[in-house]
Amino acid sequence: MNLNDIKDLMAQFDQSSLREFSYKNGTDELQFSKNEARLVSEVVAPVAPAPVLATPSPATPTSAPAEPVTEEVAATAEASVAAEGDVVESPLVGVAYLAAGPDKPAFVTVGDSVKKGQTLVIIEAMKVMNEIPAPKDGVVTEILVSNEEMVEFGKGLVRIK
Repeated sequence: MNLNDIKDLMAQFDQSSLREFSYKNGTDELQFSKNEARLVSEVVAPVAPAPVLATPSPATPTSAPAEPVTEEVAATAEASVAAEGDVVESPLVGVAYLAAGPDKPAFVTVGDSVKKGQTLVIIEAMKVMNEIPAPKDGVVTEILVSNEEMVEFGKGLVRIK
């Protein structure tokens, strides 16, 4: 395996949602992992994004002070306020499905009332379909995954209030 092949694999791995990758072929052996960064991010508390300042271009006069761009910050704050409730996390690694089939309706949508034990999502792991039930009665305030998205252990799936 030449250096360009390795660099290409590294770039593809970096852009993918895979957490680990290993390759063996005769005497060649490669292992890539993103798991160390995940452990660090779990320990560090999330930080709110800093406001972005609008800077004037060199061609414009600089007499006016830079103004903070608040639309992005307001949208982030609005999203966090709008989505209330407890997050139902993935108990395993696999592919999340929001409906029983491509032509079937979604198990739940935002605003639906759910009962404890009702199926919220299905996660396929090793060709086994695992139903993820609602842990309590409530109302779905947010769906945190998209259909056929690869999910990790502990990733938020649905928020129930």
